[in-house]
Amino acid sequence: MTREELKEKAADLPLAPGVYLMMDRMGKVIYVGKAKKLKNRVSQYFQDSASHTVKTRQMVSQVDHFDTIFVSSEFEALVLENSLIKRHMPRYNILLKDDKGYPFVRLGTGPYPRFTLANKYASDGAKYFGPFGGRFETRQALDAVCAALRLPTCNRKFPRDIGAERPCLNFHMGRCDGFCRPEMTAEEYDRRIAQACQLLEGKSKQLLREMTAEMEAEAEALHFEQAAAIRDRINAIGALSKKQTVIAGLCADTDIWGIHRGSGKGCYAVLHMENGNLTGRETELFDAPMEEGEAEMLSALTAQYYLPRAILPHEILLPVDTGDCEGLSEVLTKRAGHKVWVHVPQRGEKAELRAMAQRNAAEEAERATTAEERVAYTLTVLARMLDLPEPPRRMESFDISNTGKSDIVASMVVYSGVRPLKSAYRRFRIQSLGEHPDDYASMREVLTRRLQRAADGDEKFLPLPDAFLIDGGETHARTAREVADAFGVRVPIFGMVKDDRHRTRALVTPEGREIGIVSNQAVFSLIGQIQEETHRFAITYHHESHSKSATRSALDGIPGLGPKRREALRKRFGTIKAIREADVDTLAAVVPRPAAEAVWNHFHGGRS
Repeated sequence: MTREELKEKAADLPLAPGVYLMMDRMGKVIYVGKAKKLKNRVSQYFQDSASHTVKTRQMVSQVDHFDTIFVSSEFEALVLENSLIKRHMPRYNILLKDDKGYPFVRLGTGPYPRFTLANKYASDGAKYFGPFGGRFETRQALDAVCAALRLPTCNRKFPRDIGAERPCLNFHMGRCDGFCRPEMTAEEYDRRIAQACQLLEGKSKQLLREMTAEMEAEAEALHFEQAAAIRDRINAIGALSKKQTVIAGLCADTDIWGIHRGSGKGCYAVLHMENGNLTGRETELFDAPMEEGEAEMLSALTAQYYLPRAILPHEILLPVDTGDCEGLSEVLTKRAGHKVWVHVPQRGEKAELRAMAQRNAAEEAERATTAEERVAYTLTVLARMLDLPEPPRRMESFDISNTGKSDIVASMVVYSGVRPLKSAYRRFRIQSLGEHPDDYASMREVLTRRLQRAADGDEKFLPLPDAFLIDGGETHARTAREVADAFGVRVPIFGMVKDDRHRTRALVTPEGREIGIVSNQAVFSLIGQIQEETHRFAITYHHESHSKSATRSALDGIPGLGPKRREALRKRFGTIKAIREADVDTLAAVVPRPAAEAVWNHFHGGRS
C-alpha cells in the first residue's frame, strides 16, 4: 500500500480501543501496539514524519500494510498486545528474552508424581507452575524445595522400588525421608507434594501456619520426635526465600522496579520484599533501545514480566509513571485473585526503595557494558539520529571567538569516534573582515580556507570528516553548506543549538530541521563535550592572540625594538606589567642594553 492509502485506511478506523499490527511487504509483523483510540494513534504514524523519532521513521518506512483487532476495553488491549508480542517477536518492540528462557515446573500425573522442568505449558493433565526465571535458578529452587520438605530427588521409581534396596545417600544426609522405605506411606508422600505445591503457588505463609499448628499438635500429644521433624522442615522453608531468588519472588508481597538504559545495554532490577524485609533480587540485561524513555520501556517490560505469571505480589512500585499503571493493576488483580496495586511512590521509605532498585539496575548495566560497546552504541545512535549511512569515524567542529572587530579567531577541533584527536586541531586568524565583526563571514572564510587546503592536497587537512559540526544555528549551518557546495563537498553539516545554560540541546540541518539529542544521554554528553572542547580551544587561542596584540601595541614605536625583540620580551615576561616593572639590567638580559634602556625610558618617561 502507498503512504496515502495507509493514511486513508487509518482515517477510517473507529475511535475505539484495540491492538494494531504493522507488517512489511513479506507480511512479517514488525510492530505491535495498543491504543485507547485506534484512529488517532494509527493515523499519527502516517502524518508529517518531522515529529517522529528516528526509530519510528525507520519502522514506518518499512510498513506495507497494517491490521487491527478491536476489543471492548483497555484491559483487553493490554493482555492481547502482550500475547501478540510473545507470538510474533516484532523487531521494533522492546522485548524480553523469549519463553525458552522462562521455564515452568511440571508435576507429573499418577501415583508418586515428581517435579520436572518444562519449557512451556502443555494440556497433558499435569500440573504446571510458573513461568519462573532462568533454568539454572529454577532448578536450584526446586531442589531446595524438595530438600526442605525432604522429598526424593533420586532416580528410583515408586512404588516399584519401595523396599527393593537400602535408602540412598540423600536419606543418610537428611535431605530425604526415604520414601523408598516400606514404613513411609503414599499418603505422607502426597501430603508433602501438596505442601511443595503450596510453596510454588506462593502460599508459603499459609503453609507455615498449617505446619506450625501441626507441630504444636504433635508436641501436645507428646510426639516430640515428629514435632522436631516438622520444626526442622518449617525452619528450612523459612530460609528458602532468603536464599532462592525464584522462591523469594513467590513469597514477596511487594516488588520494587528499577530500570536503566546505558550505553549498549539496558537493565531492569526487581527487588522482592516480604513483610518489609528484602528477600531477593532479579536483574536482566537487554539490548538498550535507541530512543525509548524509561516510561515506554517499563510499560513494555512490566506487561511481559507479569502477565504470564500466576503468582503475583500485592504491590508493585515503579520508578516512573508508565501511563498504564491503572490498567495493569486491573489486569493483574483479575489474574491474581487479590488486589494488585501498581503505582509510583513519591516520598518516604518506598521512594528510597525505588531509588535503591534504580541503583541496582544502573550498576548491573554499567558493569556488563564494555568501553567498546559504549563507543559503538553512542556512534550508532548518533548515526541514526543524523541519518548517516554508518557511525561517524571522524567529526570536525568549528567555533568563532572575537572581541570587537580585532583579534577574530576560529578553532577547528577534530574527534576520532568519541575521542578528541588533538594532533589534528587547527586554528585560524580571520583576515577578510573590515570594520565590523561578522560571525557568518568569519565561518565562511574558515570553511573556505579549510576546504581549499584539502583540495590542494594538504595532508594536515585530510581526510574530510564524516560530519561538520558548526557552533551556531540554522544560518551558520546554511553558510557552511554554501561553502561546501562551492567545493563540491557532500559532507553532512549540522549546527549546534544551545539552551539557556549554554549546553547543546539539539543539532540543526541547513534546511532548519532540528534533531533533539537531550533524550539520549550518551549522545547528549558526546555532542556537549565536542561543543565545550571547540569553545575552549577557540577561547584559548583568542586570549593568546589578544595578549600578543596588546603586547605588540604597547611596545610599538620603541627605538631599536623590532618584531623579534618584542617577541623575545613577550615570551620572557609574559605581560606588559612585568616588562614595565623590570629594571634595565633585567631587560638587558633579553635584548641589547640600548634597546633595554629605550624600553625602560618608554614606560618611565626617561626618569632615573
